[in-house]
Amino acid sequence: MTVVLVVVAVVAVLVIAVVATYNGLVRTRNRIDNAQAQIEVQLDRRHDLIPNLVETVKGYAAHERQTLEAVTAARTHAIDAASGSLADQAQAENVLSGALKSLFAVVEAYPDLKANANFLALTEELTSTEDRIAYARQFFNDAVLSYNTRIQSFPANLLAGMFGFRAREYFDGDPGNDEPVDVRF
Repeated sequence: MTVVLVVVAVVAVLVIAVVATYNGLVRTRNRIDNAQAQIEVQLDRRHDLIPNLVETVKGYAAHERQTLEAVTAARTHAIDAASGSLADQAQAENVLSGALKSLFAVVEAYPDLKANANFLALTEELTSTEDRIAYARQFFNDAVLSYNTRIQSFPANLLAGMFGFRAREYFDGDPGNDEPVDVRF
């Protein structure tokens, strides 16, 4: 009778451990999905602000058409890349960041524009959004690190393999390019 109780207790402990491990994997995977959704929210906010910024600059810097078109094209490409892979999305967003840096370099030549209330408000919103994007990417990558470590660690790796938990990729800000953007006119 005691052997049966010991076996039942061991099985119960194992079942509890399996359930707790599985639930932990699901919770961590869902945290990644939520973090990715937060990145997308901030990127959408950024994409919505850019046309207003471009229109404001157009009024002051009409002859800087090439830079304005580059920003608009980069925004369109970033929106289109949102349905692609995470690497494609990160690359498109990096191109957009470079185009925005070029736009702000153009703005330096227009003191009246820099003092314009609409422009100041838009740039403040965009700067705030850029900070939120950076934070959301960091949070996402931290969640991916935690998840990937968890599914590769024993004994969770046994359950992860059985239930189809796969490693996730990081949102790489600028793979292979640590050089600053060089803006020349």
